[in-house]
Amino acid sequence: MRLLISFAALFFSVLLLQLSSGGVGPIDVLSGSVLGFSRQEIGMLGSAHFLGFFIGCWWAPRLMGSVGHSRAFAAFTAMGAIGLMAHMLVIDAYAWGIMRMASGLCVAGCYTVIEAWLQAKVTNETRGRTMGIYRVVDMLGSLGAQMIVGILAPASYVSYNLLAIGCCAALLPLTLTTIKPPETPASPRLRPRLAYDRSPLAAAAVIVAALSSASFRMVGPIYGQEVGLSAGQIAWFLSAFVLGGALAQFPVGWLADKYDRRWVLVWLSVAAIFSCGVTMMSSDLGTNGVMLSAALFGFTTFPIFSVAAAHAHDFASDDERVELSAALMFWFATGAIFAPYIASVLIEGYGPAALFAMISVGHALLVVFGILRMRARPARAKRTPYIYAPRTSFVVGRLLRKDRNKR
Repeated sequence: MRLLISFAALFFSVLLLQLSSGGVGPIDVLSGSVLGFSRQEIGMLGSAHFLGFFIGCWWAPRLMGSVGHSRAFAAFTAMGAIGLMAHMLVIDAYAWGIMRMASGLCVAGCYTVIEAWLQAKVTNETRGRTMGIYRVVDMLGSLGAQMIVGILAPASYVSYNLLAIGCCAALLPLTLTTIKPPETPASPRLRPRLAYDRSPLAAAAVIVAALSSASFRMVGPIYGQEVGLSAGQIAWFLSAFVLGGALAQFPVGWLADKYDRRWVLVWLSVAAIFSCGVTMMSSDLGTNGVMLSAALFGFTTFPIFSVAAAHAHDFASDDERVELSAALMFWFATGAIFAPYIASVLIEGYGPAALFAMISVGHALLVVFGILRMRARPARAKRTPYIYAPRTSFVVGRLLRKDRNKR
């Protein structure tokens, strides 16, 4: 209990960071629409965020090795706060793209520091409880971030300033904690091909997961505007997606541990295609129908990354787990960089339904590829347990490594 209480500072920093960084994507979409940005420019902002995220995942362990955990966390937080506050000083989409790269750097860097700190301090006895609380805090922060979008005025210096204050406040718990910072961990080697070598289906699935999640969270507000939702309703629309994904973790995890995970991935994609169709038709069912369809979409798409990661780890040895987790994150980040921009181009050309048509095509390809892979290789008899895998940093694999070896 003392150890968990000592982690309270880290968890509070995570919560504040999520509330700040999670709100900037939707508010950028709404602000960009008010300021006359094109759909492609708005999609570019989402892609810029994930480009910064990818760079931050790679750079953060090296910066920690140079200046230590606390200074690295302060540097990344400063980047995020500067990016937020500069929005209303320069009204230009490409300048905002650079600011969103700073936000992505902030998220990846701060999570890398926090997860490296947790990894150094947890024991086998406290790992399960610590990770459980960590996942709940992360999910609650993500849910709260979507909710605050409804109370922030678009294209307002005050709105961005409030988000920047939250980002700066995330500094306080971690920098003021009396816990001694741990030794800097070695950075995992980034071997993207490792994910494909262990499971081509898992590599493809995390890209499709990025296609679903990144395009919805970064471009979904455009869809909400096109179907007539207000800013407050868009906040509920995005929150319904996160809530649906949270509710899916237990039943999908049970299925993934009981049945062939390739079939679970295939049927999740079939369900995702169905949910995309429901979402496209729900604009005629009123606000409640739109919200329920967003929750269904989150329920069917959010767990795909974790199922794919569990399937890939079934074919990995213990000493490969950290690098495999980093490789899967690489493919997710790669898909997330391109998905928002492609989605915005399609919406510009073909209307809001094109967002979910694009996601449906991705899942249809995953269904076909999954069936082909089942013919190419038999199921693995000995499997690792299903674990909800946060998509936060390249070093998160260290926190999950021992959990995957319980069987």
